[in-house]
Amino acid sequence: CAGCGETPYLGLVSRLFGDRMLVANATGCSSIYGGNLPTTPWATNAEGRGPAWSNSLFEDNAEFGLGMRLAADGQLAMARRLTEAFRGMLGDELADALIASPQHVERDIRAQRLRVAAARAVLQPLADGGDGRARNLLSVIDGLIRRSVWIVGGDGWAYDIGSGGLDHVLASGCDVNVLVLDTEVYSNTGGQASKATPMAAVAKFATAGKTTEKKDLALQAMAYGTVYVARIAMGANAQQTLLALREAEAYEGPSLVLAYSHCIAHGYDLRMGLDQQQRAVHSGYWPLLRYNPELRRAGENPFTLDSPRPTTRFRDYADQELRYRMLTRTNPAEAGALFQRAEEAIARRWQLYEDLAR
Repeated sequence: CAGCGETPYLGLVSRLFGDRMLVANATGCSSIYGGNLPTTPWATNAEGRGPAWSNSLFEDNAEFGLGMRLAADGQLAMARRLTEAFRGMLGDELADALIASPQHVERDIRAQRLRVAAARAVLQPLADGGDGRARNLLSVIDGLIRRSVWIVGGDGWAYDIGSGGLDHVLASGCDVNVLVLDTEVYSNTGGQASKATPMAAVAKFATAGKTTEKKDLALQAMAYGTVYVARIAMGANAQQTLLALREAEAYEGPSLVLAYSHCIAHGYDLRMGLDQQQRAVHSGYWPLLRYNPELRRAGENPFTLDSPRPTTRFRDYADQELRYRMLTRTNPAEAGALFQRAEEAIARRWQLYEDLAR
């Protein structure tokens, strides 16, 4: 849809990590426009490198992405073992660097690419001469460059249908990055309510306004203590969005990034989508946060609350969207009661987050 709030996040991660990304994409909006060549938010760099992308089912995408991680880890182990076997040909310095050099920032990745190219130059003549082991190493040597595995999907997948698999993957401890494009509704299948749909919003299966709170997936993931968690909104704080995505990717373990994504189902002119993201944050409805387990290991508080205390009412944010205004027209009394309950829920959650930040 014109003005879609999901695609900017994919364009950003593609430009940050795309030259070494493996993407498992759940069925949904992001799988439709993501696979709709040539108009796709995924990008290649000047060297022609870009993400390796595949679409899985709605219910098993987290497991599908975990399989990508396990396969990449298997290739890495094989490449390291075969590199050891060619230590005499490659030299101790190059072999040690290929096997053990850190790859946390892009500078490290670039240096590793140059080392892999140098190793290729040594191995290719051997492979051309019939050395089977050299051919085997060449087939997996790119696995020595740190893979960036991303599991991508919407809230219908992450909060509902695929939530069991997602929980399993977050508990696995494996180095995967989960990006949830949270439109707060089943966008691709017609606008049905999900567990991410906020209280007082109207959607299919919640035509009288949703009477329960939005599921706090961030808090659930933080309970593990070993998962990097972030909640971002590009229109409210682009720098925090960039920082969270880079921290999530660098974290050697599971990471979960919840990205506020405005949607045509919200019922307003999406040219104003980034402004509406600001209202969501300023009302306290969508607190920006980061939870980094690495900080706890360093003796610091792992929880960072990146947005200030609410400066506007939730109602000021909600009145901009048809999904909330519909109820005020059809049942004003119920709408007023739900808005009041939503304000109270926001205040409770904000207090909880402030306590965590202390």
